[in-house]
Amino acid sequence: MQLLVDQECAPPKEAIFAAFQVDCASIRCVIVGQDPYPTPGNAMGLAFSVNPHVSKIPPSLKNIFAELESDQGVSIPATGDLSPWMNSGVLLLNRVLTTRVGESNAHTRLGWQKITDHIARELGKRNVVAILWGQQAQELSEFFPLRVEGVHPSPLSAYRGFFGSRPFSQVNELLTSTGRAPIDWSL
Repeated sequence: MQLLVDQECAPPKEAIFAAFQVDCASIRCVIVGQDPYPTPGNAMGLAFSVNPHVSKIPPSLKNIFAELESDQGVSIPATGDLSPWMNSGVLLLNRVLTTRVGESNAHTRLGWQKITDHIARELGKRNVVAILWGQQAQELSEFFPLRVEGVHPSPLSAYRGFFGSRPFSQVNELLTSTGRAPIDWSL
């Protein structure tokens, strides 16, 4: 963990655990990402989300917004801040909580997966619905009886099944089939 002290990290150190500023009892869905955006100023501690002041939305998030609009009819928001979803019971969790600014996957060997494995195991026991986009997120599939799996929304893979996959509708169908209210995905 000395790396986190010695180098510039994304997200900033004070935001590493921002995803956990949610009422644990209210979590109904977890969206699992890979690792934070490495672009300076983008990562805010929530998977796929960027700070409200960021004017250039990352391509993966643009694709999520396109699918959200197609699936739920939600207008594309003015910012890339997904934090309103936290109020609807959505945990935005990266598989690896940090990276070095300017470099993706720089901290995959720091042991964050032990923490996220434990979190996934506990959430799965509570029948939280998981959205697992991409191979790294799908490593957690064994913990979630209720899950939606698909390719990562990255431009490199989004055209191989992300678009048209209706992940938000699928989550709501799983929730209502187990007697819970659907999530309001508007931002």
